[in-house]
Amino acid sequence: MKVCPSCGLRYPDENVRCFVDDVALEEMRDERIGALLKGRYQVESRLGEGGMATVYRARNTLVEREVAVKIMDSMLATDPSLKERFRREAKNAAAVAHPNIIDILDHGEAEDGTPFLVMELLEGEPLNDLIARGPVPPAEVARLGLQIARGLARAHDFDVLHRDLKPENIFLCRGAGERPPVAKLLDFGIARSMHDKRLTAAGQIFGTPQYMAPERVTSLDAGASADLYALGVILFELVTGRLPFESKDLPGFFIKHMKDPPPVPSQLVPSIPRRLEELILSLLAKKPEDRPVDAHAVARELTALAPDEAALPGPGDGPAVRAPSIAPTLPPTTLERWAGRAAVFEQMLQRAYPEGPAPAEVAGTLASIREILTRIHALRGEGLRSQRVLEQLEAQAKEGRERLGHAVHVLGEDLSKARAGARAAKAEIEPYLVAEAKAHGTYVGAHSKLFAAGGGSIQPEPKAELATAARETADALDRWDLARGAADKARRWLEAKDREVQDLEFQVSALRAQLERLEASYEEQRASAEESVAAHGEEAESLERRLTELGARFVQPLAGRRDLGDLFARLQTEGTPATGLRR
Repeated sequence: MKVCPSCGLRYPDENVRCFVDDVALEEMRDERIGALLKGRYQVESRLGEGGMATVYRARNTLVEREVAVKIMDSMLATDPSLKERFRREAKNAAAVAHPNIIDILDHGEAEDGTPFLVMELLEGEPLNDLIARGPVPPAEVARLGLQIARGLARAHDFDVLHRDLKPENIFLCRGAGERPPVAKLLDFGIARSMHDKRLTAAGQIFGTPQYMAPERVTSLDAGASADLYALGVILFELVTGRLPFESKDLPGFFIKHMKDPPPVPSQLVPSIPRRLEELILSLLAKKPEDRPVDAHAVARELTALAPDEAALPGPGDGPAVRAPSIAPTLPPTTLERWAGRAAVFEQMLQRAYPEGPAPAEVAGTLASIREILTRIHALRGEGLRSQRVLEQLEAQAKEGRERLGHAVHVLGEDLSKARAGARAAKAEIEPYLVAEAKAHGTYVGAHSKLFAAGGGSIQPEPKAELATAARETADALDRWDLARGAADKARRWLEAKDREVQDLEFQVSALRAQLERLEASYEEQRASAEESVAAHGEEAESLERRLTELGARFVQPLAGRRDLGDLFARLQTEGTPATGLRR
């Protein structure tokens, strides 16, 4: 496949020059560029590449909306488990609507079966670019950390784990006007082959060793606390400008995460607030149970350190329902550019053959072009109507997601506090349990002495030794009874705390199930509209390729005529879009 570097028209390999711009065609270095996905997403240029997928700038041809498309590596797509993981996690991330998580707008498969995601197009920079410029002021660290924690809290509330949280997967979107950047989490739960520039050895693992919690090294089923550990590494890196652990190889990272205590941040940055330092060190605890109870707890701590950010509307202030974005008219796309070309073709015929009708072959070619334009116009209209249906469905689904997200956030905050209360209660009752165990041990010892003195049988005569042992046993039994009563009361208190946690977890699970039903209903309703859009778009794309062939055929016998020079110049103006390689 070849492409015109000026107007972006694609040609078969046998073509040499573009009939519109009369420039030499170039080989397409990336076959994905120019492809049409799901009948409406036109891939335009490459934005970046990772170990598992490539991200492209694209646009929805029906509504002229720019998007980002992430296409899985075609070699990895041959692995059914990775392919299914990509699809499943895409659906999960799409359902978690939150200002600090990238919007997943759509997903599907290319013609060759390779899965892809359609995402909002972000403008800004990844967090690792900010870190590369050196240590970040603690107040800014708290502000960014709060946003990351809020995004994690929403995801965890809906049982979605990240599993590969690192600066490269956090994007700082430019804020409007003077507003500070907004952090958005990317790439939820997608395993990738490792090609990290900061490693001297490469391998295929799940996650990134610099940010992996100790439990991730030994288990792929680590829970939400592993994401909190990764957040601790990121906060440490933001504050100090370096990682807490350095190594020249993968095993070295694993060993240090599992065994070495992290450096104390204040030894590197004396100005760090003590509360922020304590939070970072608690996040970097080796045992999950020694870290904060959840991301909500982390957000509460960071809220105290970033009061300005906390004052902004957050996920707990109610759902932000946005009106659906629907294009009122058919946007200027390929159709209008080709209509302009056809008008120029008509003038070429009139000027080239002023004395009589044009040759049948040339006139027939122009007639075919006009017929195809009429059909494309009809297809675009039908596709736009289906797109409007999809956008209305998406608006309804987004409203439902945001309302459920708000409800889960409120419950999640309560659940977080309940978990913290249960953990504190467990620590508080420990002395009572220890006292009970000690009193029981004392009683057992006294009872053994009583039996040794003959207390297990009737004595023929009184013994002072036996009486003393009996009194000690009775006293020990009384103390054990008192200690046991206090311990039982403490256990009942802890059980009440645990029941509160369980009740809230049940309510959150019920809302998760409600979201799953919403997503299933949404997918079912959009299926027919999706099919219609894809069918119309694929037919239109095929016809557009045919237009390129007919256009080249039309101008071939007219090329080189000096009297048509101004019309060929106009053809370039009519045929070339203002920006980008749009056809």
